[in-house]
This record gives sequence, structure tokens and C-alpha cells, in this order.
Amino acid sequence: MKEIIKEEKLKLYGFNNLTKSLSFNIYDVCYAKTAREQKDYIAYIDEQYNSERLKGILVQVAEMIGAQVLSISSQDYDPQGASVTLLIAEESLVTAGDTIIAHLDKSHVTVHTYPEYHPDTCLATFRVDIDVATCGAITPLCILDFLIGSFDSDIITMDYRVRGFTRNVLGQKLFMDHRITSIQDYIDEEILRRYDAVDINVYDVNLYHTKMLIKEIDLQNYLFNKDAYELPPKERLSIINSLRQEMIEIFSGRNVY
Repeated sequence: MKEIIKEEKLKLYGFNNLTKSLSFNIYDVCYAKTAREQKDYIAYIDEQYNSERLKGILVQVAEMIGAQVLSISSQDYDPQGASVTLLIAEESLVTAGDTIIAHLDKSHVTVHTYPEYHPDTCLATFRVDIDVATCGAITPLCILDFLIGSFDSDIITMDYRVRGFTRNVLGQKLFMDHRITSIQDYIDEEILRRYDAVDINVYDVNLYHTKMLIKEIDLQNYLFNKDAYELPPKERLSIINSLRQEMIEIFSGRNVY
């Protein structure tokens, strides 16, 4: 995990009012030739990433950003998919008699999964959406390496937005409280070497977007219950082309082929 350089703490008038939102989406693509293989893949993914496991991932996320979990809501869906929502606050909670007072300067963390398959192309896709909203000095960007490592990620899209303003002791408005040129600054270099990455940043409004596409396709990792070397070379090449086309369209956000 990349070590983030800690900047000198700002001297503020009051508390930090900045709201920071990170939207993290991953796609995992698989080749499942028959209808049975497609359904088995969806069932496998649904079990691997059920609400209980997702809850464990989000609780770790909360710990990493220094938040206290106030409540957890989770749900597994029929026929597939799961959702988990954590309401989070400051690490330190103040007890006043029988009442617990918490200043919600950190909001929430959510995750949703969407396993699906295309009946005509033999391709199945597993999508995970994670949203982290925080208020205050802590940026959720520090969790990116952990999230990427928690899932098999062929395509990754990330959006980071800082909204509002805070005020220093001199009364000046501050619309950003940390230095950032790209989301990639917060991702480990070893991870970045495995992907082609593109940035679209709008610095005037503190909006940062990065999308990443896996460079190398090891076919064995994309076959469900099959051995790649049992397939004829021509079929292997055809499958790789189908996988790559699917990934490029997801990465591009448009129908290319």
C-alpha cells in the first residue's frame, strides 16, 4: 500500500466542513460458455461476495479512515446481489448520561453488487459499487489499495469530489485541505503497472476521475470450471478477443463493437 504523506494540520476556525465523496466501481468479467456455467458462475460470485463478507470489508474501511461504526444494514437479494450500508461517525463518542452524542463528521459507507450475464456472448460480469462519504480532514482515498486488493478487478472507475468549504483562523475560505493532482497518486505503483489508466480531472471544482483497464489477460483466470489448455488455440484466441472487447466497452462507457 502506498504511504500517503501527511501534511501539516490546518488551523481552522471551528471544525472542518468539507465533504469528501469517493465512488469506486469494479468489474470482473468471466467466460462461461453454457447456460449452466453462467448460472453456476453467478451462484459462485453471489456466495463469495455475500452481505456478510461485504460487511467485513466495509468495517475494515471504516477502521482505516478512523471512523466509528454506528449502525450496519445489510441485505442479500433474490435471485442475486447484496447491499451493505454503514453509518459512521468520529472514533470518539461522548456519553452524556444514558445518551451517546456523536458529531457525524463522517457520514456513511455503502456497497452494492450486481452479478449478471449476457446469454448470447457467454460473458458474465460482476460489478461492485462502493461509495464512501466523509466530512472533515480525513480523505477516503487512503483505502483504494485495500479495495482493489479485496476484489478481482478487470476494470476500475473511481470518482473523487470535494464539496463545500471550511475556514481558517484568519477567516479565509478553504475549498480543499490537501494536495491532489490525480487519484493515481493514492494507488500503489505495483498495482498501477498492471493497468492502463486514464484521468479526467476538473480542478476548478475539485472533481477527479480515474479509470483503469487490466493490461494482460491470462485466459485461465477468466474460464469458469474449464482448463484453457483443453481448448483449441483458435477457440482460446476467440475467447480472449471477446473478453477484451467486453472490457474495452465497459472501460470506454460506450458500445464500440
